Amino acid sequence: MKCIVIADKNWGIGKDGGLLVHLPGDLKYFKEKTLGKVLIMGRKTVESLPGGRPLPGRTTIVLTGNKGYKPPAARDGTQAIVRHSQTDVEAALRDLRLERGIDLAADVMVAGGEAVYEMFFSQCDEMLVTKIDRAFPADKHFADLDRLAAAGDVRLTWESASLEENGIVYRFTRYERV
Repeated sequence: MKCIVIADKNWGIGKDGGLLVHLPGDLKYFKEKTLGKVLIMGRKTVESLPGGRPLPGRTTIVLTGNKGYKPPAARDGTQAIVRHSQTDVEAALRDLRLERGIDLAADVMVAGGEAVYEMFFSQCDEMLVTKIDRAFPADKHFADLDRLAAAGDVRLTWESASLEENGIVYRFTRYERV
């Protein structure tokens, strides 16, 4: 599996239920990398999306402890698959693999939030990170991949040139598990 995230200098990813910053270039990159894929998200992450609905063009597995939760359909009519434990997610992925030939390594992406990233981090072999060259106040964080790289657990395998939008400098990176 892969994960995809935007993080600041301190690996902060969110504050008060939202992203730290709005970068149209990152949103375009997220769409490019996730379109046609299976996304694993927590309920709060789905609720933070436009209209509180899953993104069109993707299969979304929502992980929640709320037994009565049912998100609205995506704009393209696709219903999310709601699961209540990691075991349920693994069962859903197994079913998708059998029904649709889903390739876990190529087609499944963990897309937040913090608890969901933590839950699936050990199963992710590739991490696509939009790294913001600035620190923001954050109450949600992602694993410090630079620290893990120094320890030899992951390695930075690709980095784009720096980009700037709205006065924010950032770059796209790819880390892989060693």
